[in-house]
Amino acid sequence: MSHVRGFGRFWWDFVVGDDWRLAAGGLVALAAAGLVANTSIPAWWVAPSIVIVTLVASLGHATPVDRRDPHG
Repeated sequence: MSHVRGFGRFWWDFVVGDDWRLAAGGLVALAAAGLVANTSIPAWWVAPSIVIVTLVASLGHATPVDRRDPHG
């Protein structure tokens, strides 16, 4: 059973890694692209757009904000 648990932990760490938001954004992007693909709207732009928004949001969350007064 420890081999199965180790295998599961490997995949969790590989997919989720340090930021669960990126993994969730990737899943949302794939699901949205799949839903749009079933319509008459071209779906090629859906996944890249969601991934870009997710990456920017993740970067904004991970980047520290310097709130010191630059003139003080």
